[in-house]
Amino acid sequence: MSLSEVVITRAIIDRFSQKFMEYSELDVAIVGGGPSGLVAAHFLAKAGKKVAIFERKLSIGGGMWGGGMMFNEIVVQTEGKEILDMYGITSVEYQPGYYTADAIECVSTICSHAVKAGAKVFNCMSVEDVIIREGRVTGLVISWSPVEMAGLHVDPLSVAATYVIDATGHDTEVLRVIERKADVALRTRTGKIMGERSMWADKAERLTIENTKEVCTGVFVAGMAANAAFGGPRMGPIFGGMLLSGKRVADMIISA
Repeated sequence: MSLSEVVITRAIIDRFSQKFMEYSELDVAIVGGGPSGLVAAHFLAKAGKKVAIFERKLSIGGGMWGGGMMFNEIVVQTEGKEILDMYGITSVEYQPGYYTADAIECVSTICSHAVKAGAKVFNCMSVEDVIIREGRVTGLVISWSPVEMAGLHVDPLSVAATYVIDATGHDTEVLRVIERKADVALRTRTGKIMGERSMWADKAERLTIENTKEVCTGVFVAGMAANAAFGGPRMGPIFGGMLLSGKRVADMIISA
């Protein structure tokens, strides 16, 4: 059988167009494909929700790929190990309460589970704006990341979503758009993004989970974005709180 380059091209465009059309209206839009976003996507999709991740980079996984300073091992505490065990990810006790796992196995396994459950990942897409109706975020305005990087003046497209999760990490990209462009007060102590504090692993791991909540109507924060929104410290290369935050935000939206 001979292969046609034109058929290959048509297959990609046709199938991607079908996928994008189907997922232009969502139950949950997750911005950021790091560990908390991937775990949230898995549990939401498993519960039958139509969910998509919009990741500005070519690859998903956020900071988990590199472990700590490009030593591609991660650390989780006992509670975080329960999430790894659920995915069948190998972890090894380092000393009581501390477990290590291979960063590559973690990202690839969690991503596979999320996609197999029905979540879709749209990589190389950036969120440049939100749609707000009657004080509630009802959708995202998206563009290709290379367009953003090149500074080209190209009009974006949009997707509708009942709920949005800002899982963009330290940058809290969705909240920054809301803060800059919308007359919406965040449910923080100041009504604005409070910003992350300096590293404190123990406190940050606890607060990452506590700060995972609805920050304004229709918008939840998860992972490091939760601590950055509510003024918590960063935690460094321990990822249990990130995994637990992803499950918590999924559970909250499913209950809602």
